[in-house]
Amino acid sequence: MIKHIVMFRFMDNAEGKTKSENIMTARNMLEKLSGVIPSLKDSEIRTDNGTNSTNYDLVLISTFDDQKGLDEYIMHPAHKAVGEFMKKVRLDRACVDYTV
Repeated sequence: MIKHIVMFRFMDNAEGKTKSENIMTARNMLEKLSGVIPSLKDSEIRTDNGTNSTNYDLVLISTFDDQKGLDEYIMHPAHKAVGEFMKKVRLDRACVDYTV
């Protein structure tokens, strides 16, 4: 099993929207990937509680059966669309993939 953890820090304003608006848009887009990408077994999306300004704003924790499933997810058009949006609104991204 593979865990795919990605954290994002968002710009204060981007694409004519506030940070909060873009975080909610990103969250909604990520939630919609469940059921669309067959190899995505489980997904948890959480936003930071805002107590520390150096924290990341959003975290995605996804589960896949194997590396092939993660690779299929990464190449899926629905995931690529989320990635294109994120490139426009994020300041930073960090990712860790590990085997359980």
